[in-house]
Amino acid sequence: MSAAADFHLDDRDGGTLRFTGDMTLARMGTLPQRLDALSSRPGKVDLGEVGRMDTVGAWLVHRIVRDHDAEVIGASPEEAHLLEQVAAADKPLKIRPDGTLPLFRVLNQIGAATSMAGRTTLGLIGFYGGVLVSYWDILRNPKRLRWNAVVRQFEVVGVEALAIIGLMSFLIGVVIAQQGAIQLRQFGAEVFTINLVGRLTFRELGVLMTAIMVAGRSGSAFAAQIGSMRLAEEVDAMRTIGVSPMEALVIPRITAAVAMMPLLAFYAAMVALIGGGLFCWTSLDMPPITFVSRIREVVPITDVYQGLIKAPVFGLIIAISGCFQGMQVEGNAEAVGLRTTSAVVQSIFLVIVLDAFFAVFFASIGWI
Repeated sequence: MSAAADFHLDDRDGGTLRFTGDMTLARMGTLPQRLDALSSRPGKVDLGEVGRMDTVGAWLVHRIVRDHDAEVIGASPEEAHLLEQVAAADKPLKIRPDGTLPLFRVLNQIGAATSMAGRTTLGLIGFYGGVLVSYWDILRNPKRLRWNAVVRQFEVVGVEALAIIGLMSFLIGVVIAQQGAIQLRQFGAEVFTINLVGRLTFRELGVLMTAIMVAGRSGSAFAAQIGSMRLAEEVDAMRTIGVSPMEALVIPRITAAVAMMPLLAFYAAMVALIGGGLFCWTSLDMPPITFVSRIREVVPITDVYQGLIKAPVFGLIIAISGCFQGMQVEGNAEAVGLRTTSAVVQSIFLVIVLDAFFAVFFASIGWI
């Protein structure tokens, strides 16, 4: 059985404090209190008879050496190394961090956000390049496309989203018609409510609101699913057995989002028309036949083309953002939540930016 920590003070040669036994927390006993009660100042600390020493024992020895400017003798190489580490860690502790001027703090945050945006942009470009390479490999060998996974994603992204997108679009159609009628009534132009509903739903709100819903529903799911697989090391396991995560996880999701977005956008626009038409019928006494005839007269086919052109691009952005953020998950479950939130915010931001570019482009070619 190991001996308890103890000491005795030898007054010869300027005073030597000789420790014995194990200088460990379990065998320390009342040693710290007895050391504090020492009245004389030791010039040396002898560790030659110490059995074992842990960090607590090293801290007691270091404190005596520091306070009395004593010399340590008889220490083994391990004990000497431990004493050096404890001495290196003995630094004043800041209770409060150093104050920073608000201007510098704001500039620091702006710089950090800019740096993060730059790294994310470069990462997205690189990830998009990887997606293109994977598609090229699949084009050269179509058997590598996982049709089962693609069809499953068709169901997740498209079929299972019909209910929520339909309800949202129906209500948006009602709101557009109701708000438009209120404003146009001031000028005696309630009949133009049909123009407002038709052009807004096909041109902008149908595809834009659908993209936002898909980003919140499918984009976040992509990030969470792939992120969870990253934490469970399933992605690394796929690489180990020769399965490309890009072909197995990313390509099916991107393919499904790109293919389903035009269908969902057109479906959303039609449901919004139904909502607006019902409001015009019940509140403005415009029968459905009048509503349909008016829609055919005032909505140019280019408005439908605009929605169908923008939809697959928005689907591509949403899927790439979700899969990219999922692939960046590292650490713990909290990172999955943060990356999922980032995927939604990033995809919605990019969708709105691209929508602005599309608006300018279509106006420049005369589709107004």
